[in-house]
Amino acid sequence: MGELVWTWCSEELVFLPQRAIWRPQGRELLLADLHLGKAEAFQAHGIPIPSDADSGTLNPLLELCHRWQPRRVLVLGDLIHARVGLTPRLRDTLRALPDLSGAEVTLIGGNHDRHSWFEGLPQQPSLALGQLWLSHAPETSPQPDQLNVCGHLHPMTRLHGSADRLRLPCFAFDPNGPRLVIPAFGELTGGHDCGERYRQWLVADEAIVPWFSPQPQTQGRRSA
Repeated sequence: MGELVWTWCSEELVFLPQRAIWRPQGRELLLADLHLGKAEAFQAHGIPIPSDADSGTLNPLLELCHRWQPRRVLVLGDLIHARVGLTPRLRDTLRALPDLSGAEVTLIGGNHDRHSWFEGLPQQPSLALGQLWLSHAPETSPQPDQLNVCGHLHPMTRLHGSADRLRLPCFAFDPNGPRLVIPAFGELTGGHDCGERYRQWLVADEAIVPWFSPQPQTQGRRSA
């Protein structure tokens, strides 16, 4: 429940409120920016952040796989947060991820994954999937009819009320790319406000909410 179907040319993409995309044509699950091991990386630098061994990120992923039964899970970069947070327990979990998810797992390497090695889960460069060009950071697609689908930016939208402010993760589409940015999947991730050029779909209360009239940006706001 709460999903939203969006089409690009012949591609049908389903935006999921768990901050992932389902591609029914190939039974693929797309997500980005898990940043596993982030709490452990902070702890290694003396910052006392409590850790749940990434269960707050991994359990929702496995629940998605149980529900949708993907043939392949594509992680668009930043699977981990830092090499120092790559504990033996996390290595064991990543090694078992294909068996746990019941799917082939493909990792497009992100900037946080650089110089890290995961047994049975090699990092790959950007790749084409149908009419999609999958990357971690935003890229120019090799073909003009390809939609760049990426992560990296952790897109969020800031909502203003008379007395309240709220920041929500969102799916963000830039028609000039053309580019679709996926919100960060990880539990311990922040976000950056989208610029006005993005068409946005908010992730709110286990639903996808179209948001076509973003507030004008004020001076000093950072855009994705």
